Amino acid sequence: MVERNWKYWLYQPYKWLIVIPVFAVDTVVGALYIAIAAYISRRLSFYGGVAWAKVMQWVTPMPVTVIGRENIDKKQSYVIAANHQSAYDIFAIFGSLGISFRWILKKELRKAPVLGYACERMGHIFIDRSSKMAAYRSMQNAKQILSGGTSVVIFPEGTRSGSSELGTFKHGAFKLAYSLELPILPVTIKDTHKVMSKGLSTLMPHRAELIIHKPIDTMQYIDRQDDLIRVTREAIASGL
Repeated sequence: MVERNWKYWLYQPYKWLIVIPVFAVDTVVGALYIAIAAYISRRLSFYGGVAWAKVMQWVTPMPVTVIGRENIDKKQSYVIAANHQSAYDIFAIFGSLGISFRWILKKELRKAPVLGYACERMGHIFIDRSSKMAAYRSMQNAKQILSGGTSVVIFPEGTRSGSSELGTFKHGAFKLAYSLELPILPVTIKDTHKVMSKGLSTLMPHRAELIIHKPIDTMQYIDRQDDLIRVTREAIASGL
């Protein structure tokens, strides 16, 4: 629960008159730019997403400190596994991680007006779980996209915690890493829940942090998925 002190009440007019309108305009303009830029190159469209997130970092404001960039090989693709505290995790990662990546999205989001088309043009991965064959085709498409330094971001908890507590990790991210034969890059997201935990009523300015840990070689954990989950979770937890 956000503390409703004088800072909270002072921020409310700014939130409704500046932050929310800027978010609406930023999202529409960003989506249109991404959809158009993707015809030139996906790299160019990706930078549109970065700019969209940085605008929201600036206007909220949410300064983001990044620790551990030296653990990234920009020529290597990863399955980036991060904890999930807030909707603002998207702005933190998109705006500050500093490497090319794609999100894993439900196939239904492809139908979202403007945004769904923009995500498709940018090359984000839509997973179809309607059948084993559809899921297999989704993975084959992902393999084509995730190469030469392009990674994928997934939240193993599956839902936002709204706090600094680390939830139970689901198996999907790790099955994906095995399927794609990619190392896992654990990333700790810190204090975004202090920016927004649950709903707009909790939105407040605050500093956030990304801690990039050393990659984990998935192939060293063949047939030991539980151990891979444990090691990844411990790495992310160490940053909290």
